[in-house]
Amino acid sequence: MKRILEIAGMVVLVAGVCGVIRELTDGWFRLMGFTRFLTEHLWFLQGRELFANIVMAVLGLVLLIVADRVRKV
Repeated sequence: MKRILEIAGMVVLVAGVCGVIRELTDGWFRLMGFTRFLTEHLWFLQGRELFANIVMAVLGLVLLIVADRVRKV
């Protein structure tokens, strides 16, 4: 369980940071295309792309913190 949380947290954190960089550079940084797909095709995220990517980065960080606190059995 710990390893799954670590992997998921790292993927979400990297996706969020790449999305923030992409939004701040006006689309220049295109490494993570699925963040663009997510923010352009969900109606409630349109116009809030930067906020959505920041939330993704924070969620990834929270998952990594939770994974660190999970005990190995």
